[in-house]
Parts: sequence; structure tokens; C-alpha cells
Amino acid sequence: MTEARDDGGAPWPMRPFRNRGADSGASARRRAATQLAAGAPVLIVSVVVLIDLLGGAGMIWWPLLAAGPALAATTSGPRGVLGVGLLAAAVAVMLGIQDGVPGSEMVAVLSAVVAVTLASGLAGALRERREQVLADVRSVAEAAQHALLKPVPETVGPFRAAVRYSAAAAEARIGGDLYALVSTPYGVRTIVGDVRGKGLPAVGTAALVLGVFREAAYDEPDLLAVVGRIERSLARNLGSDDFVTAVVAGYPRTGHLEVVNCGHAPPLLVRGDGSIMALDPAHPAPPLGLRALSGLAPSLQVLPFADGEQLLLYTDGVTEARNDGREFYPLAEGLARHVSDEPARTLTALHDELLAHVGGRLHDDAALLLLRKPATLDAAGSERAVPEPGSEAARGCLPVPSHRSS
Repeated sequence: MTEARDDGGAPWPMRPFRNRGADSGASARRRAATQLAAGAPVLIVSVVVLIDLLGGAGMIWWPLLAAGPALAATTSGPRGVLGVGLLAAAVAVMLGIQDGVPGSEMVAVLSAVVAVTLASGLAGALRERREQVLADVRSVAEAAQHALLKPVPETVGPFRAAVRYSAAAAEARIGGDLYALVSTPYGVRTIVGDVRGKGLPAVGTAALVLGVFREAAYDEPDLLAVVGRIERSLARNLGSDDFVTAVVAGYPRTGHLEVVNCGHAPPLLVRGDGSIMALDPAHPAPPLGLRALSGLAPSLQVLPFADGEQLLLYTDGVTEARNDGREFYPLAEGLARHVSDEPARTLTALHDELLAHVGGRLHDDAALLLLRKPATLDAAGSERAVPEPGSEAARGCLPVPSHRSS
């Protein structure tokens, strides 16, 4: 049976979800395109020479020589543009001498090539400077993202854990999703959320949420109090149209899981028999930061969580990912196909299938966090519950009861 409580005591029912290969392929395609563009200016100059030598076209095609340095500015710096410009000018002089072009016409062509080369060199220098500034901003933002989304250890308290995260802005690796998993005096607690918006403003909001969560998770014995502290902090610091959807979960004592859902996608619970249930709240609460507008408070859902069971938290970038046929990714079905005793292996398979579903690149940030309460085999080969840190069973004072294998 599932228990639930909120500020009014209302019950809750429960009803029976970065790929390196894809990143490498995209990087290879970008390198090939860059190399092709870099060779185009020389190719244009060579084509003009070939046409003149084979067809004797005279000066008809000579204006195309100025296209060489102009195109070089899109991929090269001032030195590369100057090199292509000098090549184009040398070719113009060579062809002019060979074809007996009058000096005045030769000067006109060379003047055009020199003018385009100088302008293109300046454009190339400005482009390089902007790219360097953008690279610095991305580097700082990526460092901030990595500092916020700390690596999740393979084992946290009595749980095995794994995380997969992909930002839609693949080049910048900046996203609006957040997650954290901490072991506290009140049990293991976790949060998965999605900040409205992307980029540096979203990273700032995520930093605020994670900072308050990590502090409150250690201080507050009640999970609703943890959520309340996050809500009050966001109400003071966010704009009127900003918000964060989130699920906060806790494992306060053996066999009991607590979940608070604030406008987020419902977690998926994998039972020991392999069945999957979505933990939908009966009375949905608004996202964090919007409680004052709605007057609705979140509720606490309490449910059993046995050894061998798993809990998947995720963001809407997973369930709203579409293929070419505009079909959403079926997360619950994918989880049923790939669920295993190793959370990392399960999430790797899910993430790979998700990328295959969308054709290799996500259009929204996506985060997956999977927790599994494992069981171990004793010397006789029967399964035993994993003792929790600090418990009497962990100190050898009490026997650990046996449970059925998942």
C-alpha cells in the first residue's frame, strides 16, 4: 500500500523513465566541412587559372580571383587571407603577362584583389576575436556546470546509482537540467529538476537550487521542509515568469521511499517482479518558484521500496524527444527492455536508444538518474539485504532478513 500526506493530509494514489559515439561522429563531420571550406579559396583560384589556360577566356573570369581571399576570411585568420590574396594577385599578374592584358586593366584587377584582401583580413581578425571570446565564455560555463553537477558515486548509502546527462547545446555543453544525490543523517536524498530556459541564466538558477538543496537536505528531517526552503529561496531570487520543475526523493528508513513532485515528470518505479509504475501525484503541485501564484503546497508521497527495486528520475527532454515521425520516446517501454541489476548499464542502453530515436542529437537537455536498492548473496547462496550504514545489522548486532531476488 502507498501512504501519502500533505499539508492537509490528503491521500495520494499511485498508478501501475552524452553519447560519445554520436559526439565523435558529429565532430568528424564538422572537421571535414571545415577542411573543405579551407581549401575552397585555393580551388577557386586554381579554377580561374585552368579556365584561362584551356579556354583562353581572357579577363572574363578574373574577377573571381577576388572571391578567394573573401572566402578565406570565413575559415582563416589574417595570415591565411593574406596568403590567398597574394596567390590571387600573383596569378593575375601571370595571366596578364601571358595574355598581353593592358596595364590599366591589370591595375584595376590587382586593385580589386588588394582591396578585397585587406577587407577580408580585417573581417577574419574580428571573427577570430569573437570566436575566442565565445570559447572563453563556453569554457567558464562548462566549468560552472561541472562544478554544479558533481559526479554521482557508484554507491551512495545502501543504493547503487548512475546518471546520464546531455545538454541540447552540444558545443557549449550548457543546459538547464539539474541533479544531486547526497547521503544525510536522514537518509539518502536526491533531486532531479529542469530550469526554465538555457544557458548561463539557467546555470545560475540551477546553482541556487542545488546549493539550497544540499544545505537543507542535511539540516531538515522532513523532506517537505527541504522543498519549502528551496521554494522560499527561489521566490526571493527568481523573476515572476521563472520557475523550476523538480522531484525530490528520500529514503529515511529501511523499506520506505518518500517523493515530493513539484510540477515534474513522474518518476518510474521498477518493482522486483519487473513491472514498472509511474508515481503520479493525485493533486499535482506547481513548479518551484510559483507556489505564491497558485496557493497550492506540494504533498509527500510515501511508498514501500524493497531490495532489488529501482527508481528512475528524469527530465522532460527524455520523454519529449521525438523521431522523424514526431513520435515521443517511450521511456517506460525502453526501461522495461533494458533494465538490469547494474544502473550504469541500464542508463547507457537507455541513452543510446534515446539518441537513436532522435537521429543522434537531442533538441532539449536530458537527464537520467537511476537508483537501485541491491541485495547480496550470503555464503549459502541465498540473497540478503544490504545493511545500511550505521544500522545494527551493519555492525553485526542483528541478522539481516532474507528477501526474494528481483
